[in-house]
Amino acid sequence: MARAESLRRRIVVAFLLFGLVSTVLFGVIAAVAVEGIEVQLVDNRLAAAAAWAAPRQAAGLGVDMPSGLRFHRKDTIPAPLRGLADGVHKIDVGDTRLHVLAGHDAAGRWVLVDHESDYDKIELVVYSMYAVCFCGFLLFAAMLGRFLGARVVTPIRQLADSVGAERQPTQLTTRQDELGVLARALETHTRELREVLDRERYFTGDVSHELRSPLTVIMGAAEILMDGTHPAAVRAPAERIYRAAREAAECVTVLLMLARAPELKAQPPVDVDDIAGDEVERYRSLVAHKPVKLRYLDGEAFSVHAPRELCAAAIGNLVRNACQYTERGEVSVLVRKGQVVVEDTGPGLPAAVRATLGQGGATPSTGSSGTGLGLALARRICDYLGARFDYEDRPGGGSRFTISFFPPAGPGLTPS
Repeated sequence: MARAESLRRRIVVAFLLFGLVSTVLFGVIAAVAVEGIEVQLVDNRLAAAAAWAAPRQAAGLGVDMPSGLRFHRKDTIPAPLRGLADGVHKIDVGDTRLHVLAGHDAAGRWVLVDHESDYDKIELVVYSMYAVCFCGFLLFAAMLGRFLGARVVTPIRQLADSVGAERQPTQLTTRQDELGVLARALETHTRELREVLDRERYFTGDVSHELRSPLTVIMGAAEILMDGTHPAAVRAPAERIYRAAREAAECVTVLLMLARAPELKAQPPVDVDDIAGDEVERYRSLVAHKPVKLRYLDGEAFSVHAPRELCAAAIGNLVRNACQYTERGEVSVLVRKGQVVVEDTGPGLPAAVRATLGQGGATPSTGSSGTGLGLALARRICDYLGARFDYEDRPGGGSRFTISFFPPAGPGLTPS
């Protein structure tokens, strides 16, 4: 899981940054302390010795310096130490580091040299130990961050895996921390959703069964009345009853399919261009008595792995809406590579309906009759098929609906 690994890395980086800042701060404090100690142990020692030796030597008295210290005045000052400014200096003479205090008085310039100071060696040891501690602390921070990251991320990964696999996170619900609270909340929410889905599935099955039986009876009775033995005054209403009952039965079939989990790869391929042509012929009667030309522009044929009823319902709904609301002009259905485009010269969609088309929610019906499929259900069918549903204003007036099927996210588009 990329997110879990990213969270772990963030924890490790946070610990490393904490370790780095802490060690740098400690190093600054240590450097200040080392320099302060050097002032106390070396510089103050030289200053005290010089304050005692300079007056005695100027007065001609003997100067018996402690071991390692040498006092020089004027010409006795070694050549490398001449010309030094007043104050403490560190001078390298060969492989030896000397601490030198230079000064002057009424008798002339003088220097006090410490030949045996081990403070530089001590300082080197201190800084070496600090470097080792710095590396060790960073390594410890990385290991601790990795350990704690695993402890934090592993339960989250288990929770995500259990949710993704639709299993109950039983191992995590017994925890008393925040993760346990989250696991119990997810368990409750999942159980409630499962109950809702079960009720919806049972309801859909019961309703479809209860509707199919009377619709079958209605269609059978209408077919009897459509027999040529009955007068025309009876056959015409019977034909309308039969068409309405058939469209209602198709609507029940579509709704039942949408209530099931999509298994599109197992569906046989259907030719979308043939479906579009059939739907155009099916609704040609809607424009028979209007100055509207219904055209079918057959382009590049393609097929998709999807139920034929769903493809026909989505395309047919758009064609029917266009024919119903276009009073003059034309309605064209264009099939091109991976797309079905329905255009009309009607009044277009109201602003409120157009605004809801891009929200992915329930879109108000445009008043389609017959199957009762509005744009909301047409879009839901497209979502079910993995197709994209687009709307735009047609140049010159009217509407343009486009259903696009894509191989990466769609039901498996293949050339016919």
